[in-house]
Amino acid sequence: QVQLVESGGGLVQPGGSLRLSCAASGSIFRVDAMGWYRQAPGKQRELVASIHSSRRTNYADSVKGRFTVSRDNAKNTVSLQMNSLKPEDTAAYYCKIEYVSDRTYARYDYWGQGTQVTVSS
Repeated sequence: QVQLVESGGGLVQPGGSLRLSCAASGSIFRVDAMGWYRQAPGKQRELVASIHSSRRTNYADSVKGRFTVSRDNAKNTVSLQMNSLKPEDTAAYYCKIEYVSDRTYARYDYWGQGTQVTVSS
């Protein structure tokens, strides 16, 4: 059993900032990749940013220079600092991890429940 607890969403004005956090716990031997995806109404879910345990990062072109993803390997947490937010960043944001189970040693993906980010004046 794995749990992902997301926090930090909300309403912010254009140009503002928000920080999302996600904490993973449960039957985890190792977390390889952690990341954030988003889905706006009527659109497909898309990658926002991801970070591997090696600290290698990947960002959507639309957020480069504005968003920063980071992680704490010891605590299995991932954060997304979002600056200079735009109305088009409005979406439900989902945390996703790629982990190895401490029971089966198989690799799985797991998604959080999502947190809403609304950018509006």
